[in-house]
Order: sequence, then structure tokens, then C-alpha cells
Amino acid sequence: MFSILIPSWNNLDYLRLCVDSIRKNSAHAHQVIVHVNDGSDGTREWVQQSNLDVTFTPSNVGICYAVNEAAMLAQQDYIVYLNDDMYCLPGWDQALLDRIEALPSDLFMLSGTMIEPRDSGNRCVVVGDYGDTLASFCEADLLRDAPRLKRADWSGATWPPTVVQREWWFKCGGYSTELSPGMSSDNDFSMKLWHAGCRHFIGAGDSLVYHFQCKSTGKVAKNDGGRQFLDKWHMTQSTFDRFYLRRGQACDGEALAEPENSSALRWALRKAALKRRFS
Repeated sequence: MFSILIPSWNNLDYLRLCVDSIRKNSAHAHQVIVHVNDGSDGTREWVQQSNLDVTFTPSNVGICYAVNEAAMLAQQDYIVYLNDDMYCLPGWDQALLDRIEALPSDLFMLSGTMIEPRDSGNRCVVVGDYGDTLASFCEADLLRDAPRLKRADWSGATWPPTVVQREWWFKCGGYSTELSPGMSSDNDFSMKLWHAGCRHFIGAGDSLVYHFQCKSTGKVAKNDGGRQFLDKWHMTQSTFDRFYLRRGQACDGEALAEPENSSALRWALRKAALKRRFS
């Protein structure tokens, strides 16, 4: 049903848990493709022994190159990008498929909903502490509580797990490698889909994954993604989120309207232009 792309950089224990959760908690069989960055912790050997598809680079090339490389092996109609520090809860995939079947076209971006142990102020996340390491992970409690952790659908899908139609992944060029190792690459891919005409950005409130938070990206030297996004698109990520994607607002499944040409939007774009010019 899905071709699931998982970039991984010497994070074998979390990757094992992630793949195990896909296999035991999915309603359908999926193609799992792991891109192994470096793999000096035994990841490459484990993936090859686990009947998974694999791409490989001998050093860490970051998220953008990794997911693009893995996508070349995708065989299914829909591509899912999933982080290796995520645990998929039962029915996560069927909930996304239900949304896909209800949409009028194949141009969309859907997200599952992350459950995270700490409150980061993200309105799209369900906060629930079931451990922030493998040693403290309370899997049985999480599975027991899953029904009450579901929430209403939300607007502004951007973050993993994300699903898009495979042809649109390639039409939009996948993840932009100038943003390597990957900060703001999710937002950038959403913007590319917006410019391609996508107006369905839906977070499925009953497609749940547990996210251990920054077990992968926390290890890399980060690019200044916010500045790169501003220079490329002539607006800040927060402007795109607020006025275009309406991130975190209630979602009824309808296409997003064009942003209103309000004084607030005009001022946000003006501030972005001044920042680009003088900073």
C-alpha cells in the first residue's frame, strides 16, 4: 500500500522498534525502504537481514539526500516519510488511507499525528509522556491509552509521518538538497506542493505515532533552514504556516482557500522583505 522511507544514522535500536511497530501495528503490508547513513553501528547488516529494501551512503548525507535516494526504490502508489525515532500505533495506516479515498484528487499532503512526551507548544501534537528513551518507553500503557489520545483532524500537514502520491513526489523534485542536512526541508516540500496547486494539507487525528523527539536530528550540525526558506520563498515559515496552511486549525477535509489579502498578511510579507534586504 505505502512505500515507507526511513532515513537512519547509527540509530539501530530506535530503527528496530520503528520497523517492528510498522509490521505489527499496520492494517496492510507496506514496502519499507531504509536509507542507511554510515551504518557503523550494524544498521546496514540488520536491514539486509530483515527483508527490507535499503539504500546506503558511507557517511551521513542528511535527510534530504537520504529520502530522495530511498524514494528511487519506491514501488507503491503512495510515499510515506517516517523518522526512525517514531513508533506507529495500531491503525495508523488505515486512517491515512481513509482520508486518501475521500479526497477528490491525488494532489494532497497528509500527516499522521505525533504523540510526544514533552509540550513544545506545537498545536498539532498530542502531549503524552510514555517515555523519552527506549529504556523508559511504556509501550503497553501507550497501546492501552491510544483510543483516548485521538484528536480532531487539523490543517497544515507538513511533518512526518507524511504521505503524498508517488508521482507528485517526483514532479515536485522530492526534498530540496540545498537545505541539507534538512532543517526546514519539510516546510519547503509543503511549499513546493502548494505552488504545484495542492490545497489539501490534512493532519489525521486518528493516525497516531509516538515520537521520541530529536533522537536523530539532535545529532547533526543544523543548517539555517529558517533563513534559507525566507530567501527562497520571500516569506517566513511562520507566515506560510499561519496564512496559507492554517496550521493547527480545525480541518473539515475541504480544500484550503487562497490566503486573504489582509493587512496582517501584507505586513508579514513586508517585514520579510525588510529582513531579507537589511540582515
